[in-house]
Amino acid sequence: MPTLEYECKLRADGYQQIAGIDEAGRGPLAGPVVAAAVILPDDFCHPTLNDSKQLSARKREDLYEELTGDKSIIWASAAVDSLEIDRINILQATY
Repeated sequence: MPTLEYECKLRADGYQQIAGIDEAGRGPLAGPVVAAAVILPDDFCHPTLNDSKQLSARKREDLYEELTGDKSIIWASAAVDSLEIDRINILQATY
């Protein structure tokens, strides 16, 4: 089960904004690669936001509208289509 141990250490080291990131897709077989990042306020707590894979599509859409409309939440997302992935080679972005 994920914990906030790493985030707590970063805060103790003086970092004030910590972004959580995720990506979906590894290559053009499944469509575009999509990545997103979010910075939540320190006091953020949401009763139903835990694992989006456990939520219905409708609930995910509702949460999207709610969270992207919240001015205290900083977020960004980007998608790269298969043509661009083929052009630059997905391994260029892999460490």
